Amino acid sequence: MAVTSQPGSLSPSDFQTDLFECCSDCSTCLCGYFCLPCLGCSIARHMGECCLCGLGPAIRSVYRTKYNIKGSMCKDYMIASCCLPCASCQLKRDIDMRKQQGIF
Repeated sequence: MAVTSQPGSLSPSDFQTDLFECCSDCSTCLCGYFCLPCLGCSIARHMGECCLCGLGPAIRSVYRTKYNIKGSMCKDYMIASCCLPCASCQLKRDIDMRKQQGIF
């Protein structure tokens, strides 16, 4: 029998909100559209990274890997390239929800 996951690891999942589910957290959405660098710094701070690293496909890939969220680096790149504000808002919403659940 082959081992397919490590003991204690999270089972594969999706982000807890959809990419365009902005109405579920209007304050994050407004921050993402009117002050995207501020939102990026907030994300980076939560993840223990430099403020300049808070936006883009790299931070999304790191987060997905840490929480075993389905996806790929290619998909992260495409999402961040096509709609960076939506991608950043989705990531921030997921961080906030995991904090509330006690798993961040």
